Amino acid sequence: MIDLSVQKIRIAFEKGNDILKGVTFDVTAGEHIGILGRNGAGKTTLFRIISGELDSDEGVVVTPPGKRVGVLSQIPVYPAGWTGEDVLKAAQRRIFRMSERVEELAAEMAEGRSDPGTLAEYDRLSAEFQRLGGWELERFRDTVANGLGIPSLQREQPYEELSGGERTRLNLARLILEDTDILLLDEPTNHLDMSASEWLEDYINRFKGTVLAISHDRYFLDRTVSRIIEIVDGLPEFYSGNYSFYIQEKQRRYEERLRQYEKQEAKIAQLQRAADDLHLWAFMGADKLHKRAFSIEKRIEKMRTTDRPRAETKMKSRFGEAEFRGDEVLVARGITKSFGEKRILSETELLIEPGESIALIGDNGAGKSTLIKMIMGEEPQDSGFIRLGPAVKAAYLPQTVTFEDDSLSVLECMMYEGKCSQQEARDRLAAFLFRGEQVFTPVDALSGGERSRLKLCMLMKSDINLLILDEPTNHLDVASREWIEEALSDYTEALLFVSHDRYFINRFATRIWAMGGGELRDYKMGYEEYRAYIDRQRQLAQTASARAEKVKKPEKRPAISKERQAAKLERDIAAMEARIAENEAAQEAAATDYSRLMELTSQHEELSRELEELYARWEEVAG
Repeated sequence: MIDLSVQKIRIAFEKGNDILKGVTFDVTAGEHIGILGRNGAGKTTLFRIISGELDSDEGVVVTPPGKRVGVLSQIPVYPAGWTGEDVLKAAQRRIFRMSERVEELAAEMAEGRSDPGTLAEYDRLSAEFQRLGGWELERFRDTVANGLGIPSLQREQPYEELSGGERTRLNLARLILEDTDILLLDEPTNHLDMSASEWLEDYINRFKGTVLAISHDRYFLDRTVSRIIEIVDGLPEFYSGNYSFYIQEKQRRYEERLRQYEKQEAKIAQLQRAADDLHLWAFMGADKLHKRAFSIEKRIEKMRTTDRPRAETKMKSRFGEAEFRGDEVLVARGITKSFGEKRILSETELLIEPGESIALIGDNGAGKSTLIKMIMGEEPQDSGFIRLGPAVKAAYLPQTVTFEDDSLSVLECMMYEGKCSQQEARDRLAAFLFRGEQVFTPVDALSGGERSRLKLCMLMKSDINLLILDEPTNHLDVASREWIEEALSDYTEALLFVSHDRYFINRFATRIWAMGGGELRDYKMGYEEYRAYIDRQRQLAQTASARAEKVKKPEKRPAISKERQAAKLERDIAAMEARIAENEAAQEAAATDYSRLMELTSQHEELSRELEELYARWEEVAG
């Protein structure tokens, strides 16, 4: 069954300059698809057309009657005074209205009105209410909010006082809470830490509806989509696999097109030589050969139907490396750091050795950027010391990139801060795709990704042996992220980086520093090994907890009356309901503790199954 049909969509914001040039594709119900394309390719425009927010110049979008489409791309405006909780509850208003109508019908039937229409409506709404989880609205709301890292305090705040990132999280939660059949997600993992991203991935993988996701998060795409649609020059290209498949298949197609082009060019060259020879012989007296030569040249013109395939333009540069002498790049002893009552680090010891590549990970607010600033001397520690090796030359890319004078052009900024000549500045900028008139763009007019690119250009001037990056792939499209990875691939000195980009972490990290709860845990392993280790620990904890809480099977006893069996089952039901209530209270207390929340959710499901079994046995006995 087709959930979404996009047919010949064409749109232009300037006459003669189409953004989308007849985009056509169908989406089968339940498919999870990633939408790729360079910045400005028209991905978000396509989403706005699909959702009905924007009209296309040509073409149509068709969805089956009754299918509900939910969109994350735009941030809605809510009534003045609404809190975060009001936004979450608004997603469930249809169920609330359904509950009110069920209560009205129940009251009418209690008064003696029991005509077939009333009974049929009551049965239908009751079944739908139960299907939508009407009896567990509050728990579902808490589960989604906790999973996405939305604390209770934030839910109580006025919506207009929240930051852009907090609003994005809240509206993602609202979208999940709605009874939506087709999800359109535009950069859903932006502003999410790793725990929340993993929770969202698990949710999407369990979601039975259709998902279209625009994302630069390659790890997210690998885990959640089974098909890629890339918008290239206003038209779609299709790849039947996840992101890793797309990368390999895209390269294979390019190489195949290049081979076909080179084969065609070789044939054209052969024919051109033959035509040239015929013309030469015709001038030597065989005039009739001109006709044959012209025939060959016409054939050549018909063959010239394709241009040489072009690989995507890439930035060409490498991080410099300084010769390093010594066994220690960085040493820290007894570091403590607090902000008021919030403890960031407690008696922490650190050691970085030459050639190590360390990923510093943790939830938002864990203190990762604070630790980086302490290492760089921008933030004091409360106690302890941090010392760089005597021969260490460090370079630092902060999360928020600043320049001494934002009013300067890109070229002037490079010359002034990079202390280089105009020609040297132009050459270095060209390697970072700042070319032509772009070098005269004022720095304050650059996007976040362009500012990061310019700062990296400056960093690469000096030879370094400790590179520190704070969220280096933030604000960058996939092509720019791949370029940074290419630039780092030949860097062999010490690397310390903060990132939520798990694809990036998985490629470069040989060691993991995990921050959280006022501690830093050191794992001397890559990211996939780290994930496997954490999963094993979680499973062991769940198994141990399940064994401890498992209800012991009663020993065989003489047959007892049904009345006594029913009474015992009623006590067991009451006890089980109490345990479920305790579990739900524990889930609320767990807040943003992803590991604990997943453990409690698993326990809740097991307890709910046991409660259903008790009810079934009670009905057999009591009936």
